[in-house]
Amino acid sequence: MKNVFKVFSKNKIGLIGLIIFVSFVLIAIFANFLAPYDPMEIQFLAEGGVARLQPPSLDHLLGTTYMGRDVLSQMIIGSRVAVLVGVISAVCVAFIGTNIGLIAGYFGGITERILMGIVDVMYGLPFLPFALILVSVLGPGVQNVILAIVLITWRNSSRVIRSQALSLKNRTFIEAAKLSGASDWRILYKHIAPNVIPISLIYVSTSMASAIMTESSISFLGLGDPMQVSWGRILFTCYSSQAMFKAPWWILPPGFAITLLVLSGYMMGRGFEEVANPKLKER
Repeated sequence: MKNVFKVFSKNKIGLIGLIIFVSFVLIAIFANFLAPYDPMEIQFLAEGGVARLQPPSLDHLLGTTYMGRDVLSQMIIGSRVAVLVGVISAVCVAFIGTNIGLIAGYFGGITERILMGIVDVMYGLPFLPFALILVSVLGPGVQNVILAIVLITWRNSSRVIRSQALSLKNRTFIEAAKLSGASDWRILYKHIAPNVIPISLIYVSTSMASAIMTESSISFLGLGDPMQVSWGRILFTCYSSQAMFKAPWWILPPGFAITLLVLSGYMMGRGFEEVANPKLKER
């Protein structure tokens, strides 16, 4: 972990990505205090009419929606869904993929064939259609979106971790651990796992970016939770209201926020790549 912080302190791209990501996390945590209005509250003009599609002003910094709701408040509250889906999905994907890869690579034999056979089957499933079908069957909800993402994206990290475990299990320090009487599970998680953590961290950051994009896509297609504000839901509402070209202040903020948060994931991934492969820094 010291190497991780050391690399981030020297890697400008990774550090910028980390700063952006932490900023979004803080906004999500303190969303209720930062949002100037209730995101579902209908705003009214001074003369009494509904404040429909009002451009940015001092009262509404990012304008209002067709229903007269404050866009800035929806953006701030919507950050919670993006961060929650991104972080939980990424951690679960990395955890499952890393463990399956480690077990398959270390034990080999029938265990490896079964686990890698499952991975091959998962690779045969198209990502977004699978997520859409699963959410359609289970119903809208953040938990179902996370489940759909985790069930299919763990496949990516498992193959890479397996190859790393295969290359490590015959090293001298592993042979020494076996001779000292260490059990297979102790060797796996005390001696091999620490050496693949930097690679797992790469998949944490990239999986986070993929999860945020998937949740936004599902919500934009109208399969998100209608009772929950999210950036994808904002885009869907703007599109269904046919206001994409009438009210750029409504559609640009969620698009920019999604792009920035996804970009921060890939930027952090660049920093983690230097942890996994220090030669990248030399190049």
